[in-house]
Amino acid sequence: MMEMFDLADRLKALKDLKKQVDEMGKKVKDEIDIMEAALSQLMIEEEMQSFNRAGLIFYLNTKLYASVIPYKKEDLFSTLKREGYGDLVYETVNANSLAAFVREQVEENEEELPSWLEGLVSTYEKTSVGMRKGK
Repeated sequence: MMEMFDLADRLKALKDLKKQVDEMGKKVKDEIDIMEAALSQLMIEEEMQSFNRAGLIFYLNTKLYASVIPYKKEDLFSTLKREGYGDLVYETVNANSLAAFVREQVEENEEELPSWLEGLVSTYEKTSVGMRKGK
């Protein structure tokens, strides 16, 4: 029993540490974003594309990001297909939604994967230890 308690204590300590590291990572990322914005703005004002400092080259790098306007998704897909760019369009199934659906189908089929799903999905179970505050 002592080994189980030792493992439980270690698991909790590791999860607490991960939470702290994740929070610190978010803070560091925010600080990096602030520094990048300030440095890039100053480089633009000084009309510098790049400079050397401490053996590193710092340079301006502009990237274009794009995302679908949610209510225009189907319009975009049909337009891309019509304009010859249909290879950019593909259907997906959200992994969590698929897992929930398969779990439901297995429950309704006497704990077996329905035959019509055989060979189309792979499944595995992972057992983990959950934690919550005691009463």
